[in-house]
Amino acid sequence: MEYKFTTNNFDAEVLQESMPVLVDFYSDRCMPCRMMAPIVEKIAKEYEGKVKVGKCNTDENMQLAMNYRISSIPTFMFFKNGKPTATYIGAMEETELKEKVEQALEK
Repeated sequence: MEYKFTTNNFDAEVLQESMPVLVDFYSDRCMPCRMMAPIVEKIAKEYEGKVKVGKCNTDENMQLAMNYRISSIPTFMFFKNGKPTATYIGAMEETELKEKVEQALEK
């Protein structure tokens, strides 16, 4: 299941979450972001129960994007225990994003 993270629910859904969280910072007008959408959706299903996966629209949640210094999209940020543990910028192959998820789980 893929979550939608917003300024209103980010604290509860990401920062207070006990399992690792992958946040996809994106925009609907960004072509690489749209290319990544089905891959992120697939990873959300595959890692359900291990990693909470969700998207944060930077156009609608500019304050969050500024707080986490998101300057390029897509940006994938992993959180563990309320803290960012890894950040990856740009579109990538599904296998590469899976590797990043696996690395985040090992930390």
